[in-house]
Parts: sequence; C-alpha cells; structure tokens
Amino acid sequence: MLSSTIILIILSLFLGTGVWLVFLWAVKKGEFDDVEGAKYRMLEDDPEPISAKEAKTDEQHEPKS
Repeated sequence: MLSSTIILIILSLFLGTGVWLVFLWAVKKGEFDDVEGAKYRMLEDDPEPISAKEAKTDEQHEPKS
C-alpha cells in the first residue's frame, strides 16, 4: 500500500511539472497577451463577401503546386 502511494505522489509531481512547463511555453509564445480582444472582435463588421465571378478569377491566378 505504501509503495502505491509513493508511485502516485511521484506521478503527480511529474504531471504537475509537465503542466507547468506547458503553461510557461504558452506564456512565452504570447498566448495570453490579448485576453480582452476576442470579445471586441465579435462586434466588428464582417468583410464583404466576394462574388462567384471574383472567386473564379482568384483561383485562376493562384499557382498550382
């Protein structure tokens, strides 16, 4: 019983360290820089939809790989 408790404690320490490292990586990457922006972005107007004719001309000019 004691050995399973020790294993669970070590496993939780590794898991906690992993989550902490992922959080630090996300902070350095800038994931939490603009926490207020999303609620204001939904109030902005949508861009004008392009017509089918414009979509065809755009497809013709794109290089195919």
